[in-house]
Amino acid sequence: MTMTLVVPPEMKRLEPFEKSLREAGRSYPEVTEDFPWGHPTLKVKGKAFVFFSLSEEGLSLSVKLPQSHGAALMLPFAEPTGYGLGKSGWVTARFGAKDTPPVEMLRRWLDESYRAVAPKKLVDRLTGGTNTPSPAAPAKKAPAAKKSAAGKAPVKKAAAKKSAAGKAPVKKAAAKKAAGKR
Repeated sequence: MTMTLVVPPEMKRLEPFEKSLREAGRSYPEVTEDFPWGHPTLKVKGKAFVFFSLSEEGLSLSVKLPQSHGAALMLPFAEPTGYGLGKSGWVTARFGAKDTPPVEMLRRWLDESYRAVAPKKLVDRLTGGTNTPSPAAPAKKAPAAKKSAAGKAPVKKAAAKKSAAGKAPVKKAAAKKAAGKR
């Protein structure tokens, strides 16, 4: 389904940028396009990974950037996405009639957003099943040690050194206490 929005004449120069980015987003596996609130939205398995808007205010797009949202928010055209989405790494980029959107960077953002939202099996299809992380993905941390059934961290058992007589050493306090009872 395609929906045509009326774009004010001063914003017409932004149409090719939006079209290019929408085409790039639709090229990912199992992407569908929907129009909630009258704006193009690209989804994978029913979950949105980019929202577009081209109106009298200009071109805007919102993407989920779990790895690069901090760097993205340092750019003059970027801000946390409203409705509380910014807390989850969503970033909105806005461009006015005289702006030239950085298309290649925005394509990388689309890629990061798709990978953040898509099921692992679809992301693996992008890399041929090699499960290679995207260049922006941080290295994974080592898993934490598992806790025992009692909920306590496992304790390493130290091997007790035996004395020359072949007996395990006795702590001084215990030895004094035993000597005092005699």
